[in-house]
Amino acid sequence: MSFRTQPLPPARLNRCQLFGPGSRDSLFPKMAKSDADVINLDLEDSVAPDDKDQARRNIVQAIGDVDWGDKTLSVRINGLDTPYWYRDVVDLLEQASDRLDQIMIPKAGNASDIYAVDALVTAVEKAKGRKKPIRFEVIIESAAGICHVEDIAAASPRLDAISLGAADFAASMGMATTGIGGTQENYYMHHAGQKYWSDPWHWAQAKIVAACRTHGVLPVDGPFGDFSDSEGFRAQALRSATLGMVGKWAIHPSQVALANEVFSPSQAAVTEAREILAAMEEATKSGAGATVYKGRLVDIASIKQAEVIVRQAELIAG
Repeated sequence: MSFRTQPLPPARLNRCQLFGPGSRDSLFPKMAKSDADVINLDLEDSVAPDDKDQARRNIVQAIGDVDWGDKTLSVRINGLDTPYWYRDVVDLLEQASDRLDQIMIPKAGNASDIYAVDALVTAVEKAKGRKKPIRFEVIIESAAGICHVEDIAAASPRLDAISLGAADFAASMGMATTGIGGTQENYYMHHAGQKYWSDPWHWAQAKIVAACRTHGVLPVDGPFGDFSDSEGFRAQALRSATLGMVGKWAIHPSQVALANEVFSPSQAAVTEAREILAAMEEATKSGAGATVYKGRLVDIASIKQAEVIVRQAELIAG
């Protein structure tokens, strides 16, 4: 194993990220009262070009006026290929209160994209004397982004999280689908007269998880477009959690509870994790490097797995 230890990600809950357009400020108080861990106020895709300026003003005002509780408050700025993003950053940092926690950078293609936003944010923070450093989250939404995801994950000490944006990613890759997340009708295997649907997003998610875990960043699954399909959402969320992702986006309020359910360890899982830690502690006292728990071998690697579950439970418990 490398002598460079794998850094821990930020110690915060990120089970569900609830999105809402900045042009609809009537939604903001409802979002603040939701059970989502992260609120993403959007200036990008959900806001029409003619509404960008008003949406920005709405968000600047709401950051200080709305009671966001203990949620992580993030704003998705416009892409670096647009004429809007610099004004998003400048107005947010010059005019909004320190309650803003994070900026979401969409369509990141390489580490230089993150560097560019970091440079502007740093300059405004210094000029305005802001005491609370803004954190970053990034969306991987292109072929370039997934190719350079490890460089992106290491691009800035401000970076806390990386998400997969399935829709734009699919378009960039030339994928033959209009679905946002989930299994796809034509992506299947055939054996003995039966069809078996596999997951077309699996490889990209796994690559994001590996890059994030290498650099101490939270890996997050993105949107599931069909908010009428709760079982489809749950299935994708379970696959993402199994791969190591910590949460998922909600583009509709009905998806919040589903995400929280999947990305919260069950009481049975927490109990088992604590019992494994206790069993290994006893084994260590007797000089053993492994022991048997419920008929299966547990060792040092088991401790690390159990600690992840216990740490998440402790965060949820507050």
